Amino acid sequence: MAYIKNLFDKNFLEYASYVIKDRAIPDLEDGLKPVQRRILHSLFEMDDGKLHKVANVVGHCMKYHPHGDASIGSALVVLANKDYFIERQGNFGNIYTGDAAAAARYIECRAAPLSKDIFYNPKLTDMADSYDGRNREPVLFPAKIPVVLVMGAEGIAVGMSTRILPHNIIEVLEAEKACLSGKKFELYPDFPTGGLVDVSGYQDGNGKVLVRAKLDTSDPKRILITEIPFGSTTESVINSIDAAAKAGRIKIQGITDYTRDRVEIEIKLARGVYAGETVDALFGFTECEQSISVNLLVIRDGLPEVMSVTGVIEHHAKQLVKILTRELELEKKELLDKIHLRTLERIFIEERIYKAIEKMKTAKGVEDAVVSGFGPFLREVGPRGVSHDDVEHLLRIPIRRISLYDINKAREEMLQIQARIKEINAHLKNIVAYSIGFLNGIIEKVKANEKVGRGARKTRVGAFDKIDVKEVVKRDVELRYDKKTGYLGVAVSTGAVAAQVSPFDRILVFRKSGMYTVTELPEKVFVGADAWWIGIADKELLAGTVFTIIYRDKTTGFPFIKRFVIEGWIMNKDYFPVPDGAEILHLDTRPKFTFSVTYVPKPRLKVLSEVFRAQNYNVRGIKAGGVRLAGKEAAGVDPGRKEK
Repeated sequence: MAYIKNLFDKNFLEYASYVIKDRAIPDLEDGLKPVQRRILHSLFEMDDGKLHKVANVVGHCMKYHPHGDASIGSALVVLANKDYFIERQGNFGNIYTGDAAAAARYIECRAAPLSKDIFYNPKLTDMADSYDGRNREPVLFPAKIPVVLVMGAEGIAVGMSTRILPHNIIEVLEAEKACLSGKKFELYPDFPTGGLVDVSGYQDGNGKVLVRAKLDTSDPKRILITEIPFGSTTESVINSIDAAAKAGRIKIQGITDYTRDRVEIEIKLARGVYAGETVDALFGFTECEQSISVNLLVIRDGLPEVMSVTGVIEHHAKQLVKILTRELELEKKELLDKIHLRTLERIFIEERIYKAIEKMKTAKGVEDAVVSGFGPFLREVGPRGVSHDDVEHLLRIPIRRISLYDINKAREEMLQIQARIKEINAHLKNIVAYSIGFLNGIIEKVKANEKVGRGARKTRVGAFDKIDVKEVVKRDVELRYDKKTGYLGVAVSTGAVAAQVSPFDRILVFRKSGMYTVTELPEKVFVGADAWWIGIADKELLAGTVFTIIYRDKTTGFPFIKRFVIEGWIMNKDYFPVPDGAEILHLDTRPKFTFSVTYVPKPRLKVLSEVFRAQNYNVRGIKAGGVRLAGKEAAGVDPGRKEK
């Protein structure tokens, strides 16, 4: 058993770690999940400037992703529909209606220029073996912007989940610029479906937001939905409206979906119903308003970590500086190598050093002749000297190139390289300004991109209160109670109307025995004949209600009075406010009233009736005992009249 338990624990931990790191949670460095990273890597490898069939891209990506073509295809479609990193052609579905994409063999895609600017740099990308060891794939891309905030992400792993909302790319880049400049910044979500968002509870990426559809109510007899909340589709919104209409919560004549490349749902209202009075019901009972909880969980340095939007921006601002520094230093090194080789080539050709190798019969003799030929020019060559690799490079120069060597052209190229090195040195000295300039360049490219709407914000940020459905719905349902049969409910057709209620109301019932219970609104339920009191169990409505119970003690028959308020309850629990076996003589909710108690006639009993004022007795706790009215056996109670 111990062996099995250890084996189970080990396998479970490995599985949990795999799901968290390699499937569900995006990495902070490049903002991608593994399948997205492998798709982009495949597109970079296949890139020839032309569009590729998605089926071919999926097949190529299967070399790196071990979970089959379906998961790759769906992830590619989602990534392409972001319109940032993949250019697409064909039917990739509709984010508004929820329609699926066409088959992978019919649609095409390729890596977008923006993805190359942000992700692609093979010389700086760490690679690892693929799952079968036959290929190499990137561990992480050196991403230059916080992609995780631009695209957003959702994922459920073992014991944890992430939900990161998408943000406007230009606002993200401007925030990164502000961070580099030491200025304050704020970021709020921006959704591809538009709509409205209340960010008062956003808490820098770890709270919640309230999202709403955009409604056009200019025509009082119809409502036009022109933008839908994030996470919904036109189909789900229409279904929620239909369900609300069938439940009687909104009154409509019909609903039509005209959505194509933009949302357009027309709701025609019923006769006598107008747009202004229906809007709150749409927000209260349909998907036109939703609350979204967010949790900014990412993989950072191989471990899951909950971060804030501000923390992600600050991290990527530092990362951008490091990446651009590495790129500049790498380019500088390559240019210095090129200057060195061009210098060797010029001396090798201009000074005819290649002539010295004509008489040499061994490889070593050839190499020695070349090295010795550079002896008088070592100062010009520089401290690097002439290595074995340099000699091999010179010996590979074709005769045609030697014969056509252009001294002026070579010098011009050298001047250009030196000018570029000088420029790189200036950038390295002012790396923050260079980083801001890079971000400005990305912003200009985004603004020129028609497919992403030139980077304009789509979701309007505002403040609005969440609709309380209890306030929206009207209390126009009759709750009937038949005293003879003892049945209570909205489906009861006989008896009197006990209250006008809504579908969301709860009902408080005082039965004949004095026991009271709070239940959901019943269709038809037996509560017993001659119930004392039936009303809506609402804390606000009951806040000022004082219940007065006059009861007769089981043993002595003496009358007692008890006054209390009901401040809370547990649903469907029976409460007994009077002692066991006591008989309720009267129950009242009037704040002030007089009543008379009649007594059982007995020898030498002269006073057979007394009048009392209910307000003379204190309101006590629900568990407190009653106050005795008299030391005589009560026969009954006359409730009397209400006092002013």
